[in-house]
Amino acid sequence: MTTLGPIEAPAVQRGAPASALGLLAHARRVLTEAEAATDAGERFRLAHLSALRTAAAVSAQRGRPASARKRLMNVWVLLERVAPEHASWAAYFAAGATVRAAIEAGAVSAVTPRAADDQLRAAAEFLALVEGSLNLLAA
Repeated sequence: MTTLGPIEAPAVQRGAPASALGLLAHARRVLTEAEAATDAGERFRLAHLSALRTAAAVSAQRGRPASARKRLMNVWVLLERVAPEHASWAAYFAAGATVRAAIEAGAVSAVTPRAADDQLRAAAEFLALVEGSLNLLAA
């Protein structure tokens, strides 16, 4: 497994919505758990959950479009609508949702160690990018 180094909590900047900050903090905690996971499935699952929290933070900060307020919407679809600059991330993580579901259902060979490491790196990069775009500076 590749180590990403210590993950530091972001410094809070005035004007950032509390819900977005809480979601980012949770994403960072889950990402730290993913780094420590020795099982590839668990590493993939936790990294994907971290990315979900990160996407939810963007949505919390940007708000839901009026057309989507009264119905349930997949977070990856919502991310594409409220933050089109993150569309490639939404597509990447949406593709991993079925793998995460298989892992959660008990499929022990649903993911290789390399795929888990790739998911972990992508989740860390996405989190760092979002923290920067929400004007959160690393402490």
